[in-house]
Order: sequence, then C-alpha cells, then structure tokens
Amino acid sequence: MNNSNKSSQSLDSALAHLADVVDQRRDAFKAGQADPKTSYTALLFSKGDDGILKKIGEEATETVMAAKDSRQANLAPEQQKLLVGEVADLWFHCLIALSQFNLRPEDVIAELDRRLGSSGIEEKAARKAANKE
Repeated sequence: MNNSNKSSQSLDSALAHLADVVDQRRDAFKAGQADPKTSYTALLFSKGDDGILKKIGEEATETVMAAKDSRQANLAPEQQKLLVGEVADLWFHCLIALSQFNLRPEDVIAELDRRLGSSGIEEKAARKAANKE
C-alpha cells in the first residue's frame, strides 16, 4: 500500500471517529444529558437546522478570508496555520450538519468516490439536467 492510501485511510478513520463523537453528543443532547451551557456541540444542536447552517456559512466565510490572507502573505507559516484552523472549524461544523441530518462523512466520501475520474463540468451539467426533470 502506498503512502497516499495510508493517508486516505487515516483521514477516513479520523473523520469517522470525530463523526462518532458528534453523533454521541447529539444523542446525549436529545436525551437531555448534554447542557448547551457547558457543551459547544449541544449548543449547536440546540440551535436546530437554521443555527447549524448559519454557523457553516460563517465558518466558510472565515475560511475564504484566511485563504486570501494566506495568499497575500505568500503562505507564511503563521498564515498557513490560520487557514488550516479555519478549514478545521469548517469541517467540524459540516460534521455537525451531517449528524443533524442523519448523515455521515462516509456518505460524502462515497459521493466523492463516485465522482472520481469524471469531468467536474460534465458531472455538474448532469446534476443540473437531473434537477430540471
């Protein structure tokens, strides 16, 4: 197995583990065992769909701003660290959304695998055509 496959499996495993933790905390919140005053994850779930999705928008904007700052700073190490941190925040909040809608990162990875090797332009056009039908 090459390093790329090992890295991919490690990423899949890390995302699955984090998703497990998020799902456990979602279930604890629903069972009244997690207090939004002391648990950030419970706080997010307490805000429902709209609050979770709004947070993703905020994190996406912060990621874009960090990326632009990184480019302007010629990817200085401290700017790279900020960008990585913002992407981590965005991914975490996306995991919260997936959990809210009873989905898993494995569902996203399966969709990416399905798209692998196809033209992004053609794939997007096919989705648009399917949505019109």
